[in-house]
Amino acid sequence: MSVEPVSTPENDRDHWRKTTRLMFGHLAVWFFFGYVIHMFVIPLNKITIPVLNFPLGFYMAAQGSLIVFVAMLFIFAWQQDKIDRDHGVAEDE
Repeated sequence: MSVEPVSTPENDRDHWRKTTRLMFGHLAVWFFFGYVIHMFVIPLNKITIPVLNFPLGFYMAAQGSLIVFVAMLFIFAWQQDKIDRDHGVAEDE
């Protein structure tokens, strides 16, 4: 079931506001895992991941951030699709 596009100034502003908020939220998470975590690698290395026996800082620098980035791609696409469908501007499948 698709929603018919409703192009009103209020709908467009609301769509853009939600899209912008989503984008800045994901940029904040990206910045945290891309830069902030890496600034604290040495203190995080004092924590060991129990199952893997790796220092947490090493793991976050080598794999953890990458896992978060890939998960963010799917989450962002899903959230943006929901916003688009709510405002009647989603692409047809």
